[in-house]
Amino acid sequence: MKSGKAPNILTRRSFLRRTGFAGLGAAACTSTIRDLRLVNSVMAANLPADPTEYKALVCVFLAGGNDANNWMIPTDSETFDQYKAIRGNLGFQQSSDLLPFQVGGNAYTDADGHTLGFHPACSGLQTLFGEGKLASVFNVGTLVRPITRAEYLANATGTRPPQLFSHSDQVTQWQTSIPDQPPSTGWGGRTADIMDILANKPEGKVSMSVSVSGANTLETGNLVPQYQVSTNGAVTLSGDLMNGSGARVRALREILALNHPNLQRQAYSGVVENAIATGELLNTSIDATREVADGGTWTWTTPFPVTTLGSQLKMTARVIQAHGPAAFNMRRQIFFCQNGGHDTHTNQVTVNGVSDPTNAAGVHYGLMQTASDAIYAFQRAMEQIGLGDKVTTFTASDFSRTFPTNSQGSDHGWGSHHVVVGGAVNGGRTFGKLPTFAINGPDDTGTGRWIPTLSVDQHSATLARWFGLDENELATVFPNLNRFPTSDLGFML
Repeated sequence: MKSGKAPNILTRRSFLRRTGFAGLGAAACTSTIRDLRLVNSVMAANLPADPTEYKALVCVFLAGGNDANNWMIPTDSETFDQYKAIRGNLGFQQSSDLLPFQVGGNAYTDADGHTLGFHPACSGLQTLFGEGKLASVFNVGTLVRPITRAEYLANATGTRPPQLFSHSDQVTQWQTSIPDQPPSTGWGGRTADIMDILANKPEGKVSMSVSVSGANTLETGNLVPQYQVSTNGAVTLSGDLMNGSGARVRALREILALNHPNLQRQAYSGVVENAIATGELLNTSIDATREVADGGTWTWTTPFPVTTLGSQLKMTARVIQAHGPAAFNMRRQIFFCQNGGHDTHTNQVTVNGVSDPTNAAGVHYGLMQTASDAIYAFQRAMEQIGLGDKVTTFTASDFSRTFPTNSQGSDHGWGSHHVVVGGAVNGGRTFGKLPTFAINGPDDTGTGRWIPTLSVDQHSATLARWFGLDENELATVFPNLNRFPTSDLGFML
């Protein structure tokens, strides 16, 4: 099978080309294609039956390159001793410092015979693993195709992703899943371009792609725009414009409603009016989950932590709670959240001049606690609103970090470990293989940067398949997927 777009997938963009809409200028057609109801109705005959159940994907991006080598660690004596010898001052000195992977109270052993432990700050993730709602995926990274250490060292053309170990490039490659092509759209955006027609239009009232952490590449598509909200809700017109019981906003709407002869002004008016209406709808719809402390009536059974990521995931939960027909009428949604600070070249585990990864005041300890507490609270929130098995949360990051210490922290790496969380996850299990803990070993570039054994394509396609894409659509969204031995890593039920 050749890589590239599958020929039998009719997207809205290809429909526009075939019907002549694509020949219009962008400004002239903005208001015409905003809802695309005509396109949707004509395309209905070419698409499978609409999905009726709700599903959402939630990306938690650990920005800066999370040191996954201290997130999930083998605790069997032989492998732990290898870990401790190479990690140096970054490493835990006792396996008993870690939180054991357990299912039903029994120690979990992976396919290679390793027992494992979570970072001591990750009690929430440990609990979810034990409940079968969390899977760990080992040594995932950006790949053009499967690559061996010998191929990496030979640096043959087309074997390595370009600009390895660069923050901006690796973030882009993780979020586009096309490392060997110029960046244009993200895999979440391409997924939304296909699924939005099938699942949400014309009834859906907000964008399928929602970010609580600003603009991102993951959700960039050709058709579905990102809708950005703050941790307090939609950013709406405020200040003087809203004074006088909304008189000024009413005046603005009257101006927007004028029959402008200029097509660009018409398009602009439509965009602004739609933004005002969508913002008001969102803020009104999420008011039902305004908490008691904020003057509302809602209480989350598991409080969200008061952190940047905790606030982002709380807002995500509130928007998801309003997904139904009474508010947004959405059957598929993709969310993006982000926690920064993971670029730990220095002071990674050092407190007052002493290196100690068990010290709760350490930088990486705090980062791990932030991720664990926020993801745990979010999963409990999904269960509280009856969507525990309809929403899947997954982590991503630029890359992991070097296994050896640089004496103060760790440097940019490659292959990394991640978690996938939700009631639809094949949890209480690990997927993929831990790297061999040996410098210049079979999984090492030569400096303790793990060569990935699973690709971002495989990881993301497993999520997208659960989300509703069929095999042809997967080939469209992930044009390099056929280069890898399997397109489904098995961590989704």
